[in-house]
Amino acid sequence: MAKKRRRRYKKYSYPFILAMIMLFVAVITIIFLGMNLFNNYEDNKPTHEEVVLQQHNAFIDKISPYAVELKKEYGVLPSVTIAQAIIESDWGKSGLASKYNNYFGVKGENPNNTKLLYTNEFVDGKWIKVYGRFRVYSDYKESMKDHASLLANGTTWNPQQYQHVLAAKDYVDAAFALQTDGYATDPGYTKKLLKVIKQYNLDRFDK
Repeated sequence: MAKKRRRRYKKYSYPFILAMIMLFVAVITIIFLGMNLFNNYEDNKPTHEEVVLQQHNAFIDKISPYAVELKKEYGVLPSVTIAQAIIESDWGKSGLASKYNNYFGVKGENPNNTKLLYTNEFVDGKWIKVYGRFRVYSDYKESMKDHASLLANGTTWNPQQYQHVLAAKDYVDAAFALQTDGYATDPGYTKKLLKVIKQYNLDRFDK
């Protein structure tokens, strides 16, 4: 009769077994902590609305000090300047603003400091694309100053064109004056200005 072979089991020392147990516990602990960190991150992760609000406030914080400064020199209410920059540059994200620092859609004629671009204008009761030359600026402050100068000094054909904007006692009068003085072709421009100023309490910069 053949003898049965006994299986030989490898014997592990006590320190080795203890090390394996400790390694296993460490791996489980790391996984557990990682899951907690991930869950905490997801719980504290800002919503899309919060991110947008942060971006908007950052844009306001960026341009508001210079808008206040320009008011002393040109007399344009900071709330109106900021609101116009917000609307016309889409919070600094439009191509004209992000590439050429033109926050107000200011046009020009000199090929050396302008760029030929398309824009939307409201003509004869409808929106159309218009091809024109727009100013290129070295930074946003240069754009803001040019805009304030335009409102203060008017156009080449009418130096008094925006006199009602400058004479406005508050942002409401100034917003309506921009429309009546022919600043924008958009029939809803005044409404948009007032909405932005109220929503972000921009009149605090007028005080």
